[in-house]
Amino acid sequence: MEVAAGSASSATPFRGTVVVSGLASDAHTWNLVYLQLLIEELGYHVVNLGPCVPDAVLVETCRRIDPALIVLGSVNGHGRTDGLRVVARLRDCPELVATPTVIGGKLTVSDEDASLFAPELLEAGFDAVFPDRAAHPVEFTAFVAALPAAPRRGLSIGGPE
Repeated sequence: MEVAAGSASSATPFRGTVVVSGLASDAHTWNLVYLQLLIEELGYHVVNLGPCVPDAVLVETCRRIDPALIVLGSVNGHGRTDGLRVVARLRDCPELVATPTVIGGKLTVSDEDASLFAPELLEAGFDAVFPDRAAHPVEFTAFVAALPAAPRRGLSIGGPE
């Protein structure tokens, strides 16, 4: 699995590391690239795990990196199903139980209002849910910008030292 790491502008203070990831069943990449660029503009180092990330790989990578935020994106419509499963695994890990974790995108394959599933995802352990067509990018940006800056520390994968 290739890990793409970007760097925020040197004029922007370092705020921490964010893990961006697709879900195990989702092969889409452009949404993850967009999220990476947006988050980097807010001063974070981003580790983009890419598409089709197995749950165990996501959990182990996040344990090793200790990110300030975990961002999961869905385009294929299985965000709700995959999200419920993976957030349980993340929250079962003592090192990640308090790590802010969000999900967004297409959460269901039906034409149902995806925001109807937000309460279930929040109750399962997500800190915020940004459903496609129900959430505006400004809401996500505000959420990320409101996170406290993490102390600068070394990373094990291509990040700032």
